[in-house]
Amino acid sequence: MSSPIIAIDGPSGVGKGTLAQWLCCKTGFHLLDSGAIYRALAYGVSKAGIDLADVDNLVNLAEVLPVEFKATSVIYDGEDVTSTIRTEEVAAIASKVAAIPEVRTSLLKRQKDFAQAPGLVADGRDMGTVVFPNANVKLFLTASAEERAKRRVNQLKNQGVSANIARITQDIMERDERDRTRSSSPLVPAEDALIIDTTDLSIQEVCEKAQNALSEAGI
Repeated sequence: MSSPIIAIDGPSGVGKGTLAQWLCCKTGFHLLDSGAIYRALAYGVSKAGIDLADVDNLVNLAEVLPVEFKATSVIYDGEDVTSTIRTEEVAAIASKVAAIPEVRTSLLKRQKDFAQAPGLVADGRDMGTVVFPNANVKLFLTASAEERAKRRVNQLKNQGVSANIARITQDIMERDERDRTRSSSPLVPAEDALIIDTTDLSIQEVCEKAQNALSEAGI
């Protein structure tokens, strides 16, 4: 492996994105937000009115997905969709699309292409198990559904959006079950991953645990 790779996996709301951004700033590595790729695909599917049962057209869109990452922004076909793809509606579609094996296969090469010098921080659900099984460091973040729902509600409130915590908790649990039981690339920790439960940890404490793992790997 020419450039070091740090794989961060786990369900939504556990702090993967925050940790990934921190590690990128710390190391100067590139960032792969695989979740944003799937959300962008979900946005495109919704925009084009493609039925989720229409696998051929889903794959066709995945193969030519007009998505770009510019700094902290996600650009879809020239449109800034950074905020749009973070809605619960898009997330629900993304989870269903991500469960389709043919779609995952279509997006696999695009994700692998992000591995370039000086290194890569890959944030997703199967980075350490499927996309980069030989990653130098593998981290798997987890947290209770209740805590993750609280974080999501606070995030939405800060954006001026009202939210139902019971509904969000239920959505999270259903999404987790879908991700864990899908036939292609289920959400599971890699055998050699460091598992970090962020339920009762501060961001600083999570970053410190990750930094220790990098130090042990010589990064």
